[in-house]
Amino acid sequence: MIVLLLLASAVISGIVTITGFSLLEGGAGMGVVCIIYVLLYAGAAFLVARWNRGVLPVVSAFAVLMLIFCAVGANSWFARDKSGFDEALIPVPLIGLLVLILIPLQVLLIAVAMIGFSQEWHVEEEREIGRSEDYGHGAPPSSPPDQSAPAPA
Repeated sequence: MIVLLLLASAVISGIVTITGFSLLEGGAGMGVVCIIYVLLYAGAAFLVARWNRGVLPVVSAFAVLMLIFCAVGANSWFARDKSGFDEALIPVPLIGLLVLILIPLQVLLIAVAMIGFSQEWHVEEEREIGRSEDYGHGAPPSSPPDQSAPAPA
């Protein structure tokens, strides 16, 4: 679930970044920050897919920052649909809608990442060596042969 949310956030952020790159505040400066966010989310999705639990609090922190950016900047995308503003690659209200979609997506990502972090992925259960039935490899071993009887000649 966390990987899916991270990838969805990366894809939507990437679409907003690519289509609105020329319109982002501060020119290329904020565009570079958005590209870095997309790369961070994609990298975090890779790490979480490999059961790296330590990246989850970092993901939550970045999601909080993304949530703030989206909440503050969403309204400005809808204010650009008047004449005299530069155009983006896709209609600007659609970019605003994508930014609004990112807001609940980030809230969900924060919640799911913190639940995942509390699941103790790093804890392993010790098992006795040589007992394959513990690992689902078949029936328990048979009892050892009787040692009191003499071996046949």
